[in-house]
Amino acid sequence: MNFTERLVFLQQAPGGMESILSSIVPFLLIIVIFYFLILRPQQKRQKDRAKLLESIKKGDKVITAGGVHGTVEGLEDKTLLLKIAENVKIKVERSSITTIIGVTDVEPEKKSMFG
Repeated sequence: MNFTERLVFLQQAPGGMESILSSIVPFLLIIVIFYFLILRPQQKRQKDRAKLLESIKKGDKVITAGGVHGTVEGLEDKTLLLKIAENVKIKVERSSITTIIGVTDVEPEKKSMFG
């Protein structure tokens, strides 16, 4: 193939920009769907969990990740003092609390789906 034949062949090829866009659009669509179906709900759960942990106060009945039920006797920045039985108190990480008994959900903020 000489130079002129190559030149004619390249001129007959479909537009380069259109083929690039048609191959990139599906990937962008997948990324957008991934964001709204996976990342966005995960961020919401993390916010709700942070609100739950911040809302713990003295006297709350809680359940830890290990299944220990107790009443909050003392609060520190990252730890709690739980009373689990008469004269039995343990110190646990605040992040190990999974449930506050009697609290269904921290009031979520009313926002639209996109903001």
